Amino acid sequence: MTPQQVSLVQSSFAKVVPIADTAAKLFYDRLFAIAPPVKQMFKGDMTEQGRKLMTTLAVVVNGLTNLEAILPAASALARRHTSYGVKPSHYASVGEALLWTLEKGLGDAWNAETATAWTSAYRTLSGFMIKEAYGSAEPAE
Repeated sequence: MTPQQVSLVQSSFAKVVPIADTAAKLFYDRLFAIAPPVKQMFKGDMTEQGRKLMTTLAVVVNGLTNLEAILPAASALARRHTSYGVKPSHYASVGEALLWTLEKGLGDAWNAETATAWTSAYRTLSGFMIKEAYGSAEPAE
């Protein structure tokens, strides 16, 4: 990722923070619509799950300026997700739901440059997480 892409991801995410609960609901609704089998992995309170998602995203987004600092936490998260039944193929659905959510949440602030920056960020992190959890990097769209 370029410094400009990092800046775009961070500034656009700052616009999502005020609607974090809504964004989380949009994300999970979209994820379950495009990947229905994934829903069975979620057994708890989805409002709380949404808060965890947004907190994790905030840590990652804020850590993009020093990616090496967040990689150990991303590695641990990836390994933990395997115990929930997450497969490498699930990362593509999560990425699609995330980008869709950002587009909806940002409205006119979403453009091709912002989409490219977020896609780059997601591919970087998801590729790393897949490699950490499964031993090989499978591209996540």
